[in-house]
Amino acid sequence: MADDRRVALAAIAGAHGVGGEVRLKLFAESIDSLKRHKQVLVGERMLSLLSVRGGGQPVARFAGIDDRNAAEALRGSLVTVEREALPALADGEYYHADLIGLPCVDSAGEPIGTVFAVENFGAGDLLEIERPDGKRGLVPFKPGIAELAGGKVVVDPIFLA
Repeated sequence: MADDRRVALAAIAGAHGVGGEVRLKLFAESIDSLKRHKQVLVGERMLSLLSVRGGGQPVARFAGIDDRNAAEALRGSLVTVEREALPALADGEYYHADLIGLPCVDSAGEPIGTVFAVENFGAGDLLEIERPDGKRGLVPFKPGIAELAGGKVVVDPIFLA
């Protein structure tokens, strides 16, 4: 992202119909996470979010995007909000964006690498950790394997082998 204070809530997958609606790939838990925002950045454009509907493949409508061509021009754009616009979290909760860039250490505090990305393919969050040599590996973000502690991620290095 161009600005690390922004958090991506969705990406535009393409046009939906001929009236300017767009299909979304949602990164949040539900469309409610997106609905609470009246204004969002789509790429580098500030747009008013008029509506969001659907579940499996959400569909959104933005002010000023009135036809299929305008909607299709947004394909691939990220829908982001400022980090400060997100609701506060309860203990034990986190935003993926807050994990990216955190240092990773083993249980003795020795550096292992840095969180490069967070993925979720349905069975829970996976941290993609980049080691100092540039190699990357995925580890489950689960207690005893990789967990957040004091602004770092403590990783059992056996899972990075």
